[in-house]
Amino acid sequence: MGDKYPKLKVAAIQAAPIFLNREATVEKACALIKEAGAAGASVVGFPEGFIPGHPLWYHFHPATSSHSLKLATELFKNAVEIPGPATDPLCRAAREARVHVVMGLCEKRPGTFGTLFNTQLFIDDEGRILGKHQKLVPTVGERLVHTGGYGDTLHAFQTKYGKISGLICGENSNPLAVFALIAEGTMIHVASWPSTRNKGSSFPASDRAESAGRAVAMMSKAYVINALGALNEPMIEMLAATDEDRAFLHNPNNSGGSTIVNPLSDVIAGPLGMGEGILYADIDLENGVRAKISHDFAGHYNRADIFNVRINRTAPQLHQSYEITDDEVSGVLLRQGDSAESGEQESLIEKTFTRSVVQK
Repeated sequence: MGDKYPKLKVAAIQAAPIFLNREATVEKACALIKEAGAAGASVVGFPEGFIPGHPLWYHFHPATSSHSLKLATELFKNAVEIPGPATDPLCRAAREARVHVVMGLCEKRPGTFGTLFNTQLFIDDEGRILGKHQKLVPTVGERLVHTGGYGDTLHAFQTKYGKISGLICGENSNPLAVFALIAEGTMIHVASWPSTRNKGSSFPASDRAESAGRAVAMMSKAYVINALGALNEPMIEMLAATDEDRAFLHNPNNSGGSTIVNPLSDVIAGPLGMGEGILYADIDLENGVRAKISHDFAGHYNRADIFNVRINRTAPQLHQSYEITDDEVSGVLLRQGDSAESGEQESLIEKTFTRSVVQK
């Protein structure tokens, strides 16, 4: 009889946020999670930066313009702390809908100003946060507001349906990042994409995501959920600087195009056209077994004696504080007593023994 592998329905959410409004977008996200769950989906992937929106204005406005600075400030004010008040309703919606969720969002560190991450949040169907992935290298205008993540968030997460992973936009074309997830045995991969392509791109948004998604599926032998964002009129008005920009943003080639890809790199659902919608596909994880019988790039179809990929799973710390011990204080005082004349010694006890360490 042997092992049996899950069969399930997965979904790609193609939707527009309530742009730069965290609470309203969380509410919309929860409604979409419940809709997908009611349709039978067990795993749901969302677009890049869905909550509260992605910094697309840098394609159309100068970085230092008053408009860009205003929108960047609103992005930070509406970014998400993990865990925090914005993640609580998402977890509740996942639990109530019995759905695993991979949510694209803009993350900020609790209680701080300034630093943002482009993040995917992983929630299981019991409403528990499994972890997160922070985009390793911000792309183009993202670099003006996002910092890069580290290897501590580059993981495939274990679920009842096998291991689920995710990468964001262009890093789905990063062979080392993809291999790191292949090596962890990913079976369902969520590729999150923004609401519109770069203005200088020469091919439709759907083609870019589909080609990358099919390549990831071919290498990983996993199912790939390509979740692309959508645009709405309020977003277009906030983003566009000229009539040419508005025409670009209304062009159906420049937005949407979600797909779902099987382990043999076949598109089994989509692409969706421009606009909002939910794309579904029924999948059978046994197909991953069949595909890996021929090519298991983290196993029999590779050469560990030739290739070796090392992944740093730690995040460097820019600032470290410590308190000096009583023995260290005594030792310093003793050394000063030996080398300095009476009356010239500084009072070390009154000093703060804290230092900052910048690690390369």
